[in-house]
Amino acid sequence: MDELKPQLEERRKMVDEKATKYRTLRDECNDNSKKFTATRNEMNGEVRELIVQVREQREIREQMNEIVREKKSVRLEANKLVREAKDALNEAKGPEAAPQRDEGRRGRRDRPDTIHSLRRELIRLENEFEMGRHTGKNETKVMKRMKEISAKIQKMKISEDSNTDLKESREALRIAMEAQETAHAAVEQAAEAAQEAHDLMLQWNKEVDNQREKAESAHRKLRTSKKEADKNHRAYIVSLRCLHSIQDMLRAMRGASAGAGQRPNARVEVQDLMGKLMSGETLSTEELMQLQRYD
Repeated sequence: MDELKPQLEERRKMVDEKATKYRTLRDECNDNSKKFTATRNEMNGEVRELIVQVREQREIREQMNEIVREKKSVRLEANKLVREAKDALNEAKGPEAAPQRDEGRRGRRDRPDTIHSLRRELIRLENEFEMGRHTGKNETKVMKRMKEISAKIQKMKISEDSNTDLKESREALRIAMEAQETAHAAVEQAAEAAQEAHDLMLQWNKEVDNQREKAESAHRKLRTSKKEADKNHRAYIVSLRCLHSIQDMLRAMRGASAGAGQRPNARVEVQDLMGKLMSGETLSTEELMQLQRYD
């Protein structure tokens, strides 16, 4: 029996080292699990906040899209008023000012002169004259044409100024065109706000995906860490059982040699600690060390 004691002592030391190793690894895994849990919870919290932002931007986008539709209706009505004002102005100018539908160059030549068309021709001739494109007899001809155009413009202005209906039609057209421009600007402004909300919503959506991936990654690491902790804990329990079995044999040998029995109270206390450990209760560092020091 004496020759077994050195072997048992050697085994006891080896098992004790393994128990310490498994306990250390288990505790490290549990610490990592706490860190991964905190990271996961933090990321999930950020995801919830970002989702709120996404919903807010979606609501803003929908509101602005509704405003765009309303502003477009206003603009459509403004466009209609502009067309009506133009028709009224043409009617006030008289039949000779009505737009022609003839096609080709002949059609364009048959169109009646307006102040706008005459001014455009006058500006063209002045530019050509300044560039020296009309010389000699052609210069005289062009100068005469420019004077005729200026006189005709002046005459038409006097005629239009004395026409009350024409003046009112021009004013009505001006007001209608201002309203049209205001309505168009309102549509563009609302559309721009809707687009900004849409872009921001997409940006928040992307951030949600990024944070959610981080949360899922932390959760995967948490599950792996828990599995490692459970595996090392099981190995620690097995090591303790083996250690206690070896210690019981060594104690029995010492008791047989000395003619005395083992301390029953110590055995009962260790069994109680093992029972707590197996049931999932958390033991203090001193209690864990006591389990390994049991002798």
